[in-house]
Amino acid sequence: MLPPELPPLPALTRAEGELIDRYLDVADLLGRINPAHHGDTYRGLRAAQALVAKATELRDALALMHQRGETELHAPTLARALRVLDGERRTSRVTIPAPSDS
Repeated sequence: MLPPELPPLPALTRAEGELIDRYLDVADLLGRINPAHHGDTYRGLRAAQALVAKATELRDALALMHQRGETELHAPTLARALRVLDGERRTSRVTIPAPSDS
């Protein structure tokens, strides 16, 4: 049995697509660094080192949008793209988990 087909990505400019991709890259790395989740310091260190480059790429994507005259973020469209790309799960690792009942 095949998994359900994902909805199509909304129409995005190339710069918006780059913004979404770089945002999720940064969120993934922040999730790996999050001290509220289990992991080792080496994994967090490697993620923190990579974060510098990914944050620069995110900044560059936003700068390119601004230079091209894309001065507004169309939040509903970008949120739909994030949902299609599993953004809710990927960004949930950045938050602090609810306390356990132990």
